[in-house]
Amino acid sequence: MLTDLPNVLTLSRIVAIPIVIGFAAWGTPQTDALACLLFILAGITDYFDGKLARSRHQLSDFGRMFDSIADKLLVGACLMVLAGFLRLPYLSLWPAIVILCREILVSGMREYLAERRASLPATRLAKWKTGFQMTAIGFLLAGDGTGALLGMPWLPVALIGAILLWIAGVLTIITGWDYLTKGLQHVDL
Repeated sequence: MLTDLPNVLTLSRIVAIPIVIGFAAWGTPQTDALACLLFILAGITDYFDGKLARSRHQLSDFGRMFDSIADKLLVGACLMVLAGFLRLPYLSLWPAIVILCREILVSGMREYLAERRASLPATRLAKWKTGFQMTAIGFLLAGDGTGALLGMPWLPVALIGAILLWIAGVLTIITGWDYLTKGLQHVDL
């Protein structure tokens, strides 16, 4: 089971986390670019692990559990390193906090609902939120130094990342509220 390609891809996201964080913490334009590139590759594995698991009929409890955990660890760790090194410009710390809080809320609700044999499937809007969030984090990891490194010093990479994170933050509030209201339908008050 752990040697199935979908599970290997999931585990590779977890293994990539300290490397991405190390590159981002180093803080040079080259290591920022590497952090961004590795983050993008990790994000791509998130798409392919589920697609391959379904197409190869290799769905597993391990994959169902760790796919979500790997995503949350990757996003949480990147947002924390960006916050810790003051790389969340234009007040984008606020949507980062909202995103982390929603991830904890939804994870807790899913755990509770699993015991009650209920689920909270991802909505289309939640998938859009994830797309904006992942793109924003990639831009924020890259930073303005990567734009200069690529010969585009005029490109406001950090600003683009901050704007995208704010969009993800708004979508996070909307989808978080939707999940909360749906989850509370299964709770005896």
